[in-house]
Amino acid sequence: MITGAELFVKALKAEQTNVLFAYPGGQTIDLFNALFDVQNMDIILPRHEQGLIHAADGYARSTGKTGVCLVTSGPGATNLVTGIATANSDSVPLVCFTGQVSTRLIGNDAFQEVDTVGIVRNICKYAVTVRSRESLGEIIRKAFHIAGTGRPGVVVVDLPKDIQQAYGSDVYPEKIEIRGYKPVASVHIGQIKKALEILNQAKRPLFLIGGGVNISRAQAEMRRLAEKTGIPVVTTIMGKGAVPSDHKLYVGNLGIHGSAAANSAVSQCDVLFSIGTRFNDRITGKIEEFAPNAVIIHVDIDSASISRNIAVSIPIVADAKSAILALTERAVRLNIPEWTALIDDWKKRWPITTEGTGITPEKIMKAVNRIFKKAVIATDVGQNQLWATQFLELNEQKRLLTSGGQGTMGFGLPAGIGAKIGNPETDVIVITGDGGMQMNIQELATAMVYELPVIICILNNGYLGNVRQWQEMFFDKRYSCVCMRRRRTCPSSCSAPGSNCPEYIPDFIKMAESYGAEGIRVTAPEDIEPALTRAQSSRKTPVIIEFLIGRETDVLPIVPPGGTLSDMILEMEEKK
Repeated sequence: MITGAELFVKALKAEQTNVLFAYPGGQTIDLFNALFDVQNMDIILPRHEQGLIHAADGYARSTGKTGVCLVTSGPGATNLVTGIATANSDSVPLVCFTGQVSTRLIGNDAFQEVDTVGIVRNICKYAVTVRSRESLGEIIRKAFHIAGTGRPGVVVVDLPKDIQQAYGSDVYPEKIEIRGYKPVASVHIGQIKKALEILNQAKRPLFLIGGGVNISRAQAEMRRLAEKTGIPVVTTIMGKGAVPSDHKLYVGNLGIHGSAAANSAVSQCDVLFSIGTRFNDRITGKIEEFAPNAVIIHVDIDSASISRNIAVSIPIVADAKSAILALTERAVRLNIPEWTALIDDWKKRWPITTEGTGITPEKIMKAVNRIFKKAVIATDVGQNQLWATQFLELNEQKRLLTSGGQGTMGFGLPAGIGAKIGNPETDVIVITGDGGMQMNIQELATAMVYELPVIICILNNGYLGNVRQWQEMFFDKRYSCVCMRRRRTCPSSCSAPGSNCPEYIPDFIKMAESYGAEGIRVTAPEDIEPALTRAQSSRKTPVIIEFLIGRETDVLPIVPPGGTLSDMILEMEEKK
């Protein structure tokens, strides 16, 4: 007979949990006591529960393993909510354990009691409160199984204090059967053959690749399929890197900030073969006019994602890698020279660029491309994220971690920390903005105490840049609540930066030094590469590089609100 807390530890070992991201509290103290003498498991103590779950998320995305979290009840659990939604939207396998008051107190407004399951039920794959000691082992086993199978996602297990303390069996089940939960394990060959019949007749075929291909670790397989068929490839932001971004068949990202060539290819293709994407509004623009001339084939592991946003002609419910392997085995090379030549012409005619005088995002990203041949790159959200997806060269050796479905600011730094813990021998770079950096800035302490030499690139324009750009383009430059330099003494109405703008707060270099990290400020283009090279040489200390970029630098192209992909704006008029 062992306690529930001891069975919890046994379960983590059985699930081969090597890293646990955890923050203690009153309703989990028994669990932490049981963890005290555990060997061969790194227990990481971040500085905030939101940072904790984003770190577990980054660890899971970068390693392919299930991330595991442990927090206390009440505010500990509610601080996970944003991270749960973020990971679940992007199909990241996480198991989150939350403390809970004793079962006899549930519903009595006890200290630090919240209805955790009620709060998270609609933003995770599965959530459950353990009601008996006898069911504890089965529930934990079920949690790991659900999180990592089918479309991966987040499972939340709420653990009341008395269940942790109660004695019971030491048996942890090796296998689990869940009635009604039968995720697809194989591809339907009949649907594959039907899809290939359509594809082989196409004159303007196109692959649309989403994050599902990267989640299934099918990058090499996807590249072989594209090369065997000769079909051009566009990706969503989450799918970038599924084929090398410098590959001759790669067209670019699709969507609101996609390349003109990619958006034009989707608008003019006659067969759109989509794998592992949910067709959200960020890539489709006006749904009624998305791929208007195309027969659409859709592969996705989640049957609920097929024809939910875009009606498809041939649905294939399957894991991306299984489908790609089946396709490659039967596919033939298509004779489409006119189509590929047209796309190549678009790529040459409409390149994405922010080149100009001074420090530009393009120069920063291209320096990263030159210096780092193997890396995990975590971005925050906003303009920094979009520039990263436009200009970074990604492949099997250089992978991107970013918040796609939720667009969560504050994701970048803790996700990079989690990635570094999971990939200690690989360079990890965080691309963030001055706004996003300050949302989980406390996790710099986590990087310091665990001696994680994460390279943090802050693109500082003094604005919440993405919203500012929309206000500039679509709201007559009414810059409302986006200036990060604004003080009470500033004019009530301001539509442009000027020479009298106050100093930026905080001073990121002094802030880095206060944590014991290294800080570098880059104000000239010729200093970009030396700063990155210097940061790369750090072995135990995180390095912050602050790049002072143009304050009103925009992300282009852009599809205006309510527009179609063909309505995209390629360039801005000169700013006055």
